[in-house]
Amino acid sequence: MNSQLDKSAEPPVPRLFNSDVETGLRIAFLLDAGDRGLVDLERLVSYDYLLVHSGDVESGPPSLHPAVPFRGSEWLVKRGRIQNGMDLLIARELADKVFSDGIFYRASALTTRFLHLLKSGYSSALRSRADWVISTFGKYSDRELANYMTERVGRWGAEFDGLSVIQEVEF
Repeated sequence: MNSQLDKSAEPPVPRLFNSDVETGLRIAFLLDAGDRGLVDLERLVSYDYLLVHSGDVESGPPSLHPAVPFRGSEWLVKRGRIQNGMDLLIARELADKVFSDGIFYRASALTTRFLHLLKSGYSSALRSRADWVISTFGKYSDRELANYMTERVGRWGAEFDGLSVIQEVEF
């Protein structure tokens, strides 16, 4: 009984996967790859999805995260998490918020310096995917990018639809 009390008193282990911190880090790589260009929140939402699930794009590099069922719905709910990640970056001067006919973001003077300190395999993969996202989709207009995402987002993760139907059948 005493061991149960001790375990329940321990603070929960912080969640790192898809946390505000991890999302902010991914966004920092995207902003850095954008060479201090201005990006709005909507574009960052699409860019983050494309960065993580690059394998969903024809001729894209392998995805960083697993291909989970219905992952296309991530695109629809990422906005709050990305806003929180942006707030963390701005608070630490790793991104700038710019007001110019709307709210835009860009890498700060510290972004590149900070990111060069990260040497893990995951950060290298983030860097290469961020460069790919910007070189592939950076030239899309806002409308073109929104159309690209809405035309495809329902299909991404739908390859698992048949599996869920099979699991519901009793043999």
